[in-house]
Amino acid sequence: MVKVFLSHQSADSLLATRIERRLRELHGIESYLDVIDPYISGRGENLALHIQTEMGKCTQLLAIVSDTTRYSQWVPWEIGVATEKDYPLATFSTGSSLPPEFLRKWPYLQSDADLDAYARRSKNAERSFEEKRRIVTAGVARIRSTNEFFTGLRADLGQR
Repeated sequence: MVKVFLSHQSADSLLATRIERRLRELHGIESYLDVIDPYISGRGENLALHIQTEMGKCTQLLAIVSDTTRYSQWVPWEIGVATEKDYPLATFSTGSSLPPEFLRKWPYLQSDADLDAYARRSKNAERSFEEKRRIVTAGVARIRSTNEFFTGLRADLGQR
């Protein structure tokens, strides 16, 4: 089952909520969306452990990137954790500008149509992972299915 960790800066909570709703209602994809975190007033290591635990329940990460993201210490950290786990990863950028160059390593979404393509590829990646896991180790299956996700979604979006 696909479950998306929606990484975002608190200023982008409304957009994150809209994306969560679209994934759930139109595509049947569950998400972890942390709009009001009870750990936010706690110590950093408590929040880090909480985030790692929630990410462990997810199969991929979608980072919402806007002008305010540069003020977030958590979004880059969450992208790093997802990268380390070989999760399918993409960004959703607001406005007409492209995400920063270092984030264009992964597919980037800018519209509802792009989000719909992401949802289709996400489901394909999960099926691919399950099929490959029967033949090879889970780690190898994750890497291969994630690479297929990247390649397929980039092609769908007209990105290299």
